[in-house]
Amino acid sequence: MTGTRVERVELWQVDLAPLVPRSDAIQSFVRQETPMVRVTCADGVQGVGYAYTIGTGGSSVLALLRDHLAPRLIGRDSLEIERLWKELFFATHATAVGAITSLALAAIDTALWDARCRRFGLPLWKAAGGAQPRVPVYTTEGGWLHHPPQQLVDESLAAQAAGFRGTKVKVGKPSIGEDVARLSAVREAVGGAFEVMVDANQAFTVGEARRRAHAFAGLSLAWFEEPLPAEDIAGHAELAAVATMPVAVGESLYHPSHFREYLERRACTIVQVDCARVGGITPWLKVAHLAEAFNAAVCPHFLMELHVSLAAAVPNGAWVEYIPQLDPIATSRLAMADGHAIPPESPGLGIEWDHAAIERACVARATLGK
Repeated sequence: MTGTRVERVELWQVDLAPLVPRSDAIQSFVRQETPMVRVTCADGVQGVGYAYTIGTGGSSVLALLRDHLAPRLIGRDSLEIERLWKELFFATHATAVGAITSLALAAIDTALWDARCRRFGLPLWKAAGGAQPRVPVYTTEGGWLHHPPQQLVDESLAAQAAGFRGTKVKVGKPSIGEDVARLSAVREAVGGAFEVMVDANQAFTVGEARRRAHAFAGLSLAWFEEPLPAEDIAGHAELAAVATMPVAVGESLYHPSHFREYLERRACTIVQVDCARVGGITPWLKVAHLAEAFNAAVCPHFLMELHVSLAAAVPNGAWVEYIPQLDPIATSRLAMADGHAIPPESPGLGIEWDHAAIERACVARATLGK
């Protein structure tokens, strides 16, 4: 099919400021760098993909795309997504596995999936499996570590009133008493039927994570997210064996094999695979099905505009995380009903881009091919 061959690849880096101040136990999120890829096939079918950083590395992702990966797409069949992902991964073996390479692969892979779905008139969630027409949604647009207890309570009550099924609260205050007081105030305010997730952003040692998990035991938490550095699989296994709440990891893992190691060692029970950081839709689906084989839920990190379709594609997609990311450069919005996120029915990723806004926010670009 000569019409499906890639003729042109366009690259952008778009920088976006978060809509609200965001801080956690180890960092502040002050800028989102958004590498974007648009592929155009010989018959005119296009697909747009993207990835993101939280403030650093975007120019390196764009350089890897421009100089090494995008040139390999020209003339190739856009439908051979698995083949292309594998070839591009091995072409960058000297820098894999890591964030820069995975983000670059993700920008290409999501563009190819968008083109495939548009070509066949299918929404992503159906093309990738079509397992469920809606997924419960919780919010992380609030709960930040710098917010005082009363603000956390107000945000949680507002989320509950807006129809969300849960809310996430950052932990990692200097004293364990501060974390317990903050979480206790939220739990008392929202009652027992509303889910509360906590996220430590890799801040603790094993001993401190065990200590905090014990202190949080009576709060009926939905999960304890990234309690330890992501590379400490043994520590997570030790914690998961004694914690009374599920242990969640995934946003800082960059290849399906990393998830396999966690699952084999029972070091987590919630898988938070991030489509951008794992290298795209192709490896994301592998991780989701791997997690299903271990009877583990998939609750993807960030990227709600994309993850709503992926979580709906698989039977173990348990939650979508509400945290607006693309509002400044997209006209589409996440659809919600009765505390659930509804995947788009339009062909492709379901993201309607505002190309004029993308041009205004663009800080670097390149074009390869015709």
